[in-house]
Amino acid sequence: MNSATTPRATTATDHLPLSPSILYFGTPVALLTTANPDGTANLAPISSLWALGHTVVLGLGAEGRTVTNLADRPELVINLPSPELWEAVERLAPLTGATPVPAAKRGIYRHEPDKFAAAGLHPQDSEVVGPPRVAECPLQLEATVRTITPAGPEGGFRIVVCDVVRIHAAASVVVPGTQHIDPAAWSPLIYNFRHYFGLGRPELGHGFRSETAGSRP
Repeated sequence: MNSATTPRATTATDHLPLSPSILYFGTPVALLTTANPDGTANLAPISSLWALGHTVVLGLGAEGRTVTNLADRPELVINLPSPELWEAVERLAPLTGATPVPAAKRGIYRHEPDKFAAAGLHPQDSEVVGPPRVAECPLQLEATVRTITPAGPEGGFRIVVCDVVRIHAAASVVVPGTQHIDPAAWSPLIYNFRHYFGLGRPELGHGFRSETAGSRP
């Protein structure tokens, strides 16, 4: 690119320095299923994840039931809900499978042993790993844990690297006769600064910890 076609950098800006409490700047939602010590399933919503090839990296709170389960039983299903499931996701948001409720969550979360029932969702047997899939989710990724690494201030988070070992997709989001997801048919549920969105759709609702609910007409 020569100088004649190189865009000029602007010096004027309307950017503001901010210190937001969270940085969920438009990330997909996932529902993680893991195995509890008694053999029951834990179901937890997260919005910190990304994928590269068949590797998925998760960001989890260190005190949650999910991290404890994965450390002891390193199998899970990464279930990806469609926008229509946002209310089920939000029903899970204030719940924890940990008992007693960790100190950092007290007053905000409550213990719930049967999260599938609480969310109005249904378990579906997996084929490779132990924890069940979420039947209502159009995409379901069975996975095993490769590493769990402390991160964040005072080790308050865990970075979990997972290997996807089996993929399930609803026929409605697959290009017929191929191994491809149809991007025109599939829309992930997006968590955008604690508000829920679908691709190309208006806001669906907000999370119970949103600090900007009702800020727009």
